[in-house]
Amino acid sequence: MTNPPWWRNAVIYQVYVRSFADSDGDGVGDLEGVRARLGYLADLGADAIWFTPWYPSPMADGGYDVADYRSIEPAFGTLEQAERLIAEASALGLRTIVDVVPNHVSSAHPWFVEALAAGPGSPARQKFWFHSGKGPDGGQMPTRWVSSFSGDTWTRTMNPDGRPGEWYLHLFTPQQPDLNWSNPQVKAEHEEILRFWFDRGVAGVRIDSAAMPVKDPALPEVPAQPEPGAHPFIDRDELHDIYRAWRAVADSYPDERILVGELWLEDVERFARYLRPDEMHTAFNFDFMARPWEAKELRASIEATLAAHAPTGAPATWVLSNHDVTRPVTRYGRADSSFSFAAKRFGVPSDLERGTRRARAAALLVAALPGSLYIYQGDELGLPEVEDIPAERRQDPMHYRSGGRDPGRDGCRVPLPWSASNPTAGFSPDAAIAEPWLPQPADWAARSVEQQENEPDSMLALYRAALRTRRTELPTDDFSWLTSSADVLAFRRSANFVCMVNLGTEPVPLPEPAELLLASGPLAEGFLPPDTAAWLRH
Repeated sequence: MTNPPWWRNAVIYQVYVRSFADSDGDGVGDLEGVRARLGYLADLGADAIWFTPWYPSPMADGGYDVADYRSIEPAFGTLEQAERLIAEASALGLRTIVDVVPNHVSSAHPWFVEALAAGPGSPARQKFWFHSGKGPDGGQMPTRWVSSFSGDTWTRTMNPDGRPGEWYLHLFTPQQPDLNWSNPQVKAEHEEILRFWFDRGVAGVRIDSAAMPVKDPALPEVPAQPEPGAHPFIDRDELHDIYRAWRAVADSYPDERILVGELWLEDVERFARYLRPDEMHTAFNFDFMARPWEAKELRASIEATLAAHAPTGAPATWVLSNHDVTRPVTRYGRADSSFSFAAKRFGVPSDLERGTRRARAAALLVAALPGSLYIYQGDELGLPEVEDIPAERRQDPMHYRSGGRDPGRDGCRVPLPWSASNPTAGFSPDAAIAEPWLPQPADWAARSVEQQENEPDSMLALYRAALRTRRTELPTDDFSWLTSSADVLAFRRSANFVCMVNLGTEPVPLPEPAELLLASGPLAEGFLPPDTAAWLRH
């Protein structure tokens, strides 16, 4: 029997380099810090590492404003260090996935610098969305499109003579000008970027904001209820030709290279189109991550996800959080345990004890589902969202572009705790010359890897056991629901593997006879307590 491709059931660990491990004491995580911790990731049970953008960037949006795709951000290291990291990770059985951001580049990118200098009508400006503006003097923005980070999506340039010039489009911040994908040079450049990293041993590419690069050239306003494919800048049909070309690049390599899409789409049928055999291999499942801790909601998401993937043959992906989303320990401890960017506000209380209990159960739930599993750095330590970062230390544009209403995403990006050995909880070396770029809580050392490695019931111990058991017990995509009460999720994954999760308020009986493989918390004399998950051989 032929083994399935590695990516179909892989465990992929997300590294946000800036916050993972600092090797030189400047307060910023770097590639040498990651390289020193590769053994930790291999021991955890990861199959691959996904790196958020590690390219040169002014960091207007945490590195997603890329200035040069063929180099490494100097604060993180060098291209040679990246190549060594890719090779050493591969030797440990860890593949590498890098981020590519096709929707936009940094305003510091040579293309945009050239476009500003070249002036209206120039070929350089045709790589972006420049517009003369509306009104008799061009003083009105071309559209009223709203930024993903709040606020306007057009910024007016200044001519050399001091007079207002053309406007340019940016669906995120003004420091992230959108590319014009009808331009052949834009298409060719990105295909070369893929080859550049594939040639260096990268096993896959995660495509940021994958539904957004193509715009309607007529620049209409966004309809109140857009028809499928009719939104002016989301999920345009022309995107599929782009990703077919990317797939052809990936398929040109003798060993398998994959495309992973970041796709926030509610339309299941439209979502599935990106997973056709000649497009992306997998796409992120954001619906599950946004659902509240309720059996009905999570079951509906699981069913919809598996149904959407079934016609394509592509595996589902499961993830509890990432570098943009409130951490599970905090989210699941709230009265409203769902997630949406629009609802994020300061001062929302959370019961962290309850949130931790639920996050442990959720970890076993997602690890038991068929498909690939993504783990955001620190979730395996049960880290909560850091919500008391001083205003002057916050850096996320979602915070300041909202006028300070939105806490932003800094709270899930706080540097990791590795030990109790120094004031930075081991994030930086003892002789650090700077404090971490975001402040760590005072109790961070108590949540560190070093501390949890000595605790058999720690979150880290649970994750390690779950990934070890997953590898041996769940080699196929088999899945079927079992009869259960309304507050319980119970399903079978193989002839004798069962996962049960109690999302209710009362203990429920476990099936008999059954051998306990793993549980997220203590059981009670044959009963599964509330907010607890169990893996059984039954």
